[in-house]
Amino acid sequence: MQHYTLFSLLTLAIFLLSSSQGATNDYLDAHNEARAAVGVQPLTWSDSLAKATSLMVRYQRNNLGCQFANLTASKYGGNQLWSGSAAGVAPRTAVEEWVKEKNFYNHSTNTCVSNHECGVYTQVVWKNTAELGCSQAICVKEKASLTICFYDPPGNVIGETPY
Repeated sequence: MQHYTLFSLLTLAIFLLSSSQGATNDYLDAHNEARAAVGVQPLTWSDSLAKATSLMVRYQRNNLGCQFANLTASKYGGNQLWSGSAAGVAPRTAVEEWVKEKNFYNHSTNTCVSNHECGVYTQVVWKNTAELGCSQAICVKEKASLTICFYDPPGNVIGETPY
């Protein structure tokens, strides 16, 4: 019986690692597709940024019911997505939500269309950003999820264009 339990635990660990790797690739691929569309270099995955986002989303889940995190003091750039779904959001879907802001960004004037935001889009495609790390927490009681990605170096520097 103990052998079977050990086998089950190893199978579960392999499944969790492969699921995590799949999410990593989905976050990274979706970002890099948006970046390629505007001619900027692809990002690489950072385990340290992923760990920082994991700590942040777990804190938000455990203490604040998946509310948005205050990222203003972070040394990294950050995007976050809240979803009213306890099932969570697929990594690619989270990034696609941020990239939708491209519709409100005017590259020739480096501005957002009046009454719209576009900073999460410009962070996704920021030319000087090199590394990415993302994580998601599910808040079962609140039937919500929070996804956060950190970017290093951060983007959205006033007076500079993203690409």
